[in-house]
This record gives sequence, structure tokens and C-alpha cells, in this order.
Amino acid sequence: VQLQASGGGLVQTGESLRLSCAAAGRTLSTYAIGWFRQAPGKERELVAAIGSGGDTYYGGFVRGRFTISRDNVKNTVYLQMRSLRPEDTAVYYCAAESSGWASDSLSSYDVWGQGTLVTVSS
Repeated sequence: VQLQASGGGLVQTGESLRLSCAAAGRTLSTYAIGWFRQAPGKERELVAAIGSGGDTYYGGFVRGRFTISRDNVKNTVYLQMRSLRPEDTAVYYCAAESSGWASDSLSSYDVWGQGTLVTVSS
């Protein structure tokens, strides 16, 4: 499977963005999909993950601001981000995990897409 992340951009504090992770080559329905982010000088961290059964996991910093969802018909996973803050500025990546379990471990994910840059201005 190949993943294509999109939807990043420049927004102001408090605004929203929706990121998309589209798959090509295989159906995403049996995979868990994770959204990760990496800010300059920082380690990559989990933002949110969704299992093949729809179970979800969020990073602690999300605090209800982000929602991950999947549309298996469109073969796409979304990350709706609200109330964005400057500290959310990062490159956001989506990744697929073949067991279908939503994991918070980077090493569990087999396939990575290219990143999409999110910049939140103050």
C-alpha cells in the first residue's frame, strides 16, 4: 500500500484543518492508520491512530481537539484538527500498521507516507 498525506497549510491560532491520508494499491480497511507529527528538533510523536475496527487512540496533548476517522469506501483516513495552536506546527505523517491494531508505537507501523506541513501562526 502507498499512502498520500494532504491537507496541510498555514492557519492562525484557533482555526481548523482537516488532513487526509489516501491509500493506493490496496484497501486500507484491514490496516490501522496512525497520524504522527514531527516538529523541528523534536522526535516524531503519535497524534492519533485508528484501528481496522474503528477503535481510536490519541496522544495526550490532543485533549479533545482532534478527531481521527476513516472512510473505507474512499480508502481514506482523516484527521480533523480544531483549536490549533502554534505548538501544533509540525510535519504530519500518516502510516499504516498491517495487524489492524491502533498502536502508539512508531515501530509498529510498516508503511509511511510523505509528510504534509502544518503551520499555525500566533
